[in-house]
Amino acid sequence: MKHHKSMRTLGRERNQRRALLKSLAASLIESKKIKTTLARARELRPVMDKFVTISKKGNVNALRILSAKVGKDNAKKLAGEIAASYKDRKGGYTRIIKLNPRKSDGALMAQIEFV
Repeated sequence: MKHHKSMRTLGRERNQRRALLKSLAASLIESKKIKTTLARARELRPVMDKFVTISKKGNVNALRILSAKVGKDNAKKLAGEIAASYKDRKGGYTRIIKLNPRKSDGALMAQIEFV
């Protein structure tokens, strides 16, 4: 039985979904905010919160985990400037702002950004 699965499938198989979230996370780290669909933003939020929590540890193992997930340059940026700005915060590092629907297909759009 399927029961309840915590993650949306986003119309993709597991490997495609992981690659999508990895690229969205890398884009968010690079530009601090991105515009995407609401479903993708809602799936990206817990992933990014976990990445920031890992980066706050600041040890070598954390950097290796992050570089495997988002790339070496993004891991350094995440562990350096982004984690430093959230050292007193215990969670909720990202914010989702709903935007107008996309004109072409009416998909619900959102902007996800660091708080």
